[in-house]
Amino acid sequence: MRLKEDCVVITFASTTDAMAAELYFNKKALRGRLIPVPTSITAGCGMAWKAPAEDRDVLVTALSCRGLRYDKDYRMLL
Repeated sequence: MRLKEDCVVITFASTTDAMAAELYFNKKALRGRLIPVPTSITAGCGMAWKAPAEDRDVLVTALSCRGLRYDKDYRMLL
Protein backbone atom coordinates (compact mmCIF):
# COMPACT_ATOMS: atom_id res chain seq x y z
CA MET A 1 0.00 0.00 0.00
CA ARG A 2 1.23 3.45 -0.93
CA LEU A 3 1.82 6.03 1.79
CA LYS A 4 -0.38 9.11 1.53
CA GLU A 5 1.38 12.42 0.97
CA ASP A 6 0.47 15.94 2.05
CA CYS A 7 -0.67 17.59 -1.20
CA VAL A 8 -2.33 20.65 -2.59
CA VAL A 9 -5.16 19.97 -5.03
CA ILE A 10 -6.22 22.86 -7.26
CA THR A 11 -9.59 22.49 -8.98
CA PHE A 12 -10.80 24.20 -12.13
CA ALA A 13 -14.22 25.20 -13.45
CA SER A 14 -13.48 24.03 -16.98
CA THR A 15 -11.26 21.54 -18.77
CA THR A 16 -9.83 24.41 -20.81
CA ASP A 17 -8.66 26.15 -17.62
CA ALA A 18 -7.12 22.91 -16.31
CA MET A 19 -5.23 22.28 -19.55
CA ALA A 20 -4.00 25.88 -19.75
CA ALA A 21 -2.68 25.59 -16.19
CA GLU A 22 -0.99 22.28 -17.02
CA LEU A 23 0.77 23.81 -20.03
CA TYR A 24 1.92 26.81 -18.00
CA PHE A 25 3.10 24.77 -15.00
CA ASN A 26 5.03 22.38 -17.25
CA LYS A 27 6.59 25.28 -19.16
CA LYS A 28 7.77 26.80 -15.86
CA ALA A 29 8.94 23.36 -14.59
CA LEU A 30 6.62 23.51 -11.57
CA ARG A 31 5.96 20.22 -9.81
CA GLY A 32 2.67 18.36 -10.07
CA ARG A 33 0.31 16.74 -12.54
CA LEU A 34 -3.34 16.68 -13.60
CA ILE A 35 -5.48 14.11 -11.81
CA PRO A 36 -9.19 13.27 -11.63
CA VAL A 37 -10.80 15.29 -8.85
CA PRO A 38 -10.84 13.23 -5.64
CA THR A 39 -14.29 11.95 -4.68
CA SER A 40 -14.24 13.97 -1.45
CA ILE A 41 -14.32 17.19 -3.54
CA THR A 42 -16.95 18.37 -5.97
CA ALA A 43 -15.58 20.49 -8.80
CA GLY A 44 -16.81 21.71 -12.14
CA CYS A 45 -14.71 19.96 -14.76
CA GLY A 46 -13.53 16.84 -12.94
CA MET A 47 -9.81 17.64 -13.36
CA ALA A 48 -7.41 19.00 -10.74
CA TRP A 49 -3.71 19.76 -10.34
CA LYS A 50 -1.98 17.75 -7.61
CA ALA A 51 1.37 18.93 -6.22
CA PRO A 52 3.34 18.80 -2.97
CA ALA A 53 1.67 20.94 -0.28
CA GLU A 54 4.73 23.19 0.09
CA ASP A 55 4.27 24.34 -3.54
CA ARG A 56 0.80 25.83 -2.92
CA ASP A 57 1.84 29.50 -2.74
CA VAL A 58 4.07 29.23 -5.82
CA LEU A 59 1.31 27.59 -7.87
CA VAL A 60 -1.46 29.99 -6.84
CA THR A 61 0.81 33.00 -7.45
CA ALA A 62 1.77 31.63 -10.87
CA LEU A 63 -1.90 31.20 -11.81
CA SER A 64 -2.74 34.73 -10.67
CA CYS A 65 0.26 36.34 -12.39
CA ARG A 66 -0.55 34.59 -15.66
CA GLY A 67 -4.27 35.42 -15.38
CA LEU A 68 -5.30 31.76 -15.35
CA ARG A 69 -8.53 30.89 -13.59
CA TYR A 70 -8.93 28.21 -10.96
CA ASP A 71 -11.84 27.24 -8.75
CA LYS A 72 -10.34 26.46 -5.34
CA ASP A 73 -7.30 24.92 -3.69
CA TYR A 74 -7.41 22.19 -1.06
CA ARG A 75 -4.77 20.70 1.20
CA MET A 76 -5.26 16.97 1.65
CA LEU A 77 -3.59 13.60 2.07
CA LEU A 78 -3.51 11.64 -1.19
